[in-house]
Amino acid sequence: MRKSLRMAGIATACTVAGAALYGTGAATADNAAARHTAEPQNIGLLVGEIDDYYGAYQDADGVWRSSPDSPYAKDLARIQAKAKKDIRKAAAAHGGGHGAKRGGHGKKPAIVLDVDDTSLLSFDYEKTTNYTYDNATWDAYVKAAERPAVFGMPELVKYAKSKGVEVFFLTGLSESQREGAVTNLAGAGYDTQLDTTHVFTKNKTAPPAYLSDCATPAKWECSTVQFKEGTRKHIESTGYNIVGSFGDQVSDLAGGYADKTYKLPNPTYFVD
Repeated sequence: MRKSLRMAGIATACTVAGAALYGTGAATADNAAARHTAEPQNIGLLVGEIDDYYGAYQDADGVWRSSPDSPYAKDLARIQAKAKKDIRKAAAAHGGGHGAKRGGHGKKPAIVLDVDDTSLLSFDYEKTTNYTYDNATWDAYVKAAERPAVFGMPELVKYAKSKGVEVFFLTGLSESQREGAVTNLAGAGYDTQLDTTHVFTKNKTAPPAYLSDCATPAKWECSTVQFKEGTRKHIESTGYNIVGSFGDQVSDLAGGYADKTYKLPNPTYFVD
């Protein structure tokens, strides 16, 4: 479930306060609804901090952009530099070069990337909606296929492919949003395979057999973690070893089936 900045901020404040009370013995089984005593951070100030972090500005068309020299971009660059080193080492350990194989196991190295705010930046949507979420407006935004790439991520994909590492995308977007996502990825500079065996979406009406523990055509019950964990497991079952998994949410990365995980910054919403 996606939570807006406001809801996530309130939930975080309450969680932290509740934890503090519990730690001092104030919260008990008889007092489970103990209230926090400190005022949460002011939403207006928090939005200002987020603007500064992204280096927010509007272009000539009124589209909200993030500055390439912002703290956000610099944080991404640090994470990507570490990931490239890890990819290089993993590719070398697997034999290096195109068609690299995992020694003794016959598995090709791969990386898996989330789409929203890992591969494609939705900062304009967040700013335009004042950090709130609506299914209809989000669907239209995704299908417009005009989002820019997250700084440095097309280059990271290009680097991985140059080392013989396969690239997969794993997104919580629905199957009906696939075309918009794929068109957008290609247009944003992701020069890699974007077919149905390389881009995995949520298909709630015809879920794959490998998600049968939590999804059937009659009922989808997969959490974000279950969906992404199960899909990574499936990717590995087809002959790959996932050497790196990239996401902007903890739920993108939880559940295993990746040698290393890389959490990209995103203070604008929370997906559990």
